[in-house]
Amino acid sequence: MEESEKSKNKTLIVITGPTGVGKTELCLSIAEHLGCDIINCDSRQLFREIPIGTAAPTARQQQRVRHYFVGTLSLDTYFSASMYEEAVCKLIAESRKDIFLLTGGSMMYIDAVCNGIDELPTVREDIREELKHRLEKEGLDSLLEELKVLDPIHYNNVDTKNPRRILHALEICHQTGLPYSSFMTSSKKERSFNVVKIALRREREELYERINNRVLKMMDEGFLEEAKKVYPFRHLNSLNTVGYKELFDFFDGKTDLPEAIRRIQSNTRRYMRKQETWFKKDKDIVWFSPTDIKEIIKYIDKSVKFVRK
Repeated sequence: MEESEKSKNKTLIVITGPTGVGKTELCLSIAEHLGCDIINCDSRQLFREIPIGTAAPTARQQQRVRHYFVGTLSLDTYFSASMYEEAVCKLIAESRKDIFLLTGGSMMYIDAVCNGIDELPTVREDIREELKHRLEKEGLDSLLEELKVLDPIHYNNVDTKNPRRILHALEICHQTGLPYSSFMTSSKKERSFNVVKIALRREREELYERINNRVLKMMDEGFLEEAKKVYPFRHLNSLNTVGYKELFDFFDGKTDLPEAIRRIQSNTRRYMRKQETWFKKDKDIVWFSPTDIKEIIKYIDKSVKFVRK
């Protein structure tokens, strides 16, 4: 049998949901039930220097079930959703296993694996560095005005408060001489594996409380000390992340520690709401409460059996 034909019998179980909903422990139990490995889909858990602030799986949890893409990169490594897509698809194609569990809350990474992502040209390092320098010197508003001229279509759709997205669009504009939006065809790629999507949900107030408590737990586990260690690298995109940005402001004397913690909690809740909005748009997702583990396993078993027929 050809390799491409074999891989069509493979199934990717995606278990996602907003931050703090309770994906980690649930997925460990399900992976043990299925006898499969876990593919991490949290874009910040990829970086080995920041396990506490990203709530990465612990060493003990990784001993229970093999994890891929946890702590595999250093902070200064460039990595994108398209690179993640390529790496995950290669892993699935080359593995002898036929079931995989992908979990995390990085929305673009999930879409990249399930639907594909438009291929973008590699940006020259000098262009990337020049735009980063301009951001520091001129500020975000100046770059936004330039994007408005170079690509008015993307300007009207982009998150104008997200410097990473603004920089990335301008990098492509400068590299190619074409609008960034011209590369966004949104065409869905054919996959050689089947995809089953599950998302977890809790009541909003319960999620708020879980997030607030998790931030405090992270502080108890050494989050402040971890942030101090990576503070010299705060200019890196990998640290443009909720939690680290607020603690860096504390180190810079812009706020006190209680206020920094309050902002981490608030900004994490805001990110959680953004995730919920994104996931609700995906009609392929089936929703469960994380407490309904028996029903989730029953649904997965039924889906996998259907695929194998």
